[in-house]
Amino acid sequence: MKKNSFRAWLLAARPKTLTGAAIPVLIGCSLAHWQGQFQGLPALLCLGFAFLMQIDANFMNDLYDYLKGSDRADRLGPERACAQGWISPKAMKRGIVLTTLAAAVCGLCLLAYGGVWMLPVGLACIAFAFLYTAGPYPLAYHGWGDLLVLVFFGFVPVGCTYYVMAHTWNLPVALASLACGLVIDTLLMVNNFRDRDQDAVSGKRTLVVRFGARFGLVFYYLLGMLACWCCFYFLSCGKPLAALLPQFYLLPHIFTTIKMARIGRGRELNLILGETSRNMLFFGLLLSAGLLM
Repeated sequence: MKKNSFRAWLLAARPKTLTGAAIPVLIGCSLAHWQGQFQGLPALLCLGFAFLMQIDANFMNDLYDYLKGSDRADRLGPERACAQGWISPKAMKRGIVLTTLAAAVCGLCLLAYGGVWMLPVGLACIAFAFLYTAGPYPLAYHGWGDLLVLVFFGFVPVGCTYYVMAHTWNLPVALASLACGLVIDTLLMVNNFRDRDQDAVSGKRTLVVRFGARFGLVFYYLLGMLACWCCFYFLSCGKPLAALLPQFYLLPHIFTTIKMARIGRGRELNLILGETSRNMLFFGLLLSAGLLM
């Protein structure tokens, strides 16, 4: 791998994680379309902001986990750019600045649609992307990761995508946001389940480290179940397909949970990471289709 090459940056951006940025925007757009409020340009701006912030967060995690010594030789997850020497820490810092600026440009353009109050939301996204693994109190190291996923991959992107088009907030948006955040948190739970032994050594007190592997497995399963149960609310809105279609997500989710329990530990759990990403994309497509029909 050539140092600081395009391929190195592409791998550091972790493109497989970008489904987590696309799904909330897709659901927010589907909600807006249902209400007859969909607009193309703000939808693209929301998608651009979400993608850039996801990449920004990936760069920050890559850099600060390396600087904290968390990315050791016994790392089980996908290889990290700084730890492998593909990108120098100095270059990564420049990449973080440029990506943050690009995301800020998208965010500022959204002010024309969502109003001035979108500014503190955008600043909070940037701040928490940094505080997740950096700063004197890195939130991911103290068990706050799951709550942050619920907020910044659920309520913020789904709700704000809907708001910049419809200029309102309602209970269907809140339930869809909650379902989205829950299902995306399954991806974080797989990472924490796989890395529990290494995280314990690094002082990273995730929920799995605190409460054990069995808790992580059950919590992973319940996250998917709760996401599907949230969708039953749409029966009361005259949207039966938005309630029923997401239930088809449960079958692959259950199979993946069983496989995760069977594997238990080690690098083979990276297969579960891929399946979980596929499953949550399936959920997002099913819920969006149900809202659009």
